[in-house]
Amino acid sequence: TTTVSNLAITYANLGKKTVLIDADLRKPVINKVFDLDKDNGLTKYIIGDCKANDIIQHSQIDNLNIVSSGVNPPNPSELLNSDRMRDLLEELKLKFDIILIDTPPIIAVTDALVLSKIVDNFILVCRSGVTQKGALDRSIKSLKQVGGKFDGAILNAISEGDNYGSGY
Repeated sequence: TTTVSNLAITYANLGKKTVLIDADLRKPVINKVFDLDKDNGLTKYIIGDCKANDIIQHSQIDNLNIVSSGVNPPNPSELLNSDRMRDLLEELKLKFDIILIDTPPIIAVTDALVLSKIVDNFILVCRSGVTQKGALDRSIKSLKQVGGKFDGAILNAISEGDNYGSGY
C-alpha cells in the first residue's frame, strides 16, 4: 500500500492523470492514507449501485484521484473477477493516463491473481529481508499457472549498509 501510494503520488506530480484503486477488499487502507470516504467505492460500482464517475474521489494532490474499496464484501475474489471490474478498468483507461491498483498480498489470497489476468502490467512488491525466496517463487509460479501477467518486482526496505558495494 505504501509503495503503490507513493508511486501514484509520483505519477500525479509528473503531471499524469492518475487513479489509484483500492482493490484490497479485505483490509482496505487507501481511504485512510488519503483521508477519503471508504464506503462509496469499488464494491458499490461492481454490484451495480452506481456509475464509475460516482466512485472516483479527488485527493488533495493535483492529478491524483482515488477509488476506495467500498464496503467489505463476503466474496472479494468473485467481485474482482467480474465483468463489471473489467468494464471499470476499460472506462478508466479512457479518462486516465495511469491506473494503479492496490491488492492484498498474493500469497495470502487469490485477489491479486484474479486481477493479474485483466491488467496491462503486474508488479510484485517484495520487502528486503522479509519476503522469502520460496514465497516469491510460488507467487511467480501461480501467476504463470493462471495466465496472469508478471512484469517484475519492486524491492523495498533495502538497508544501505548490508549490500555489497554500499559505499558507492
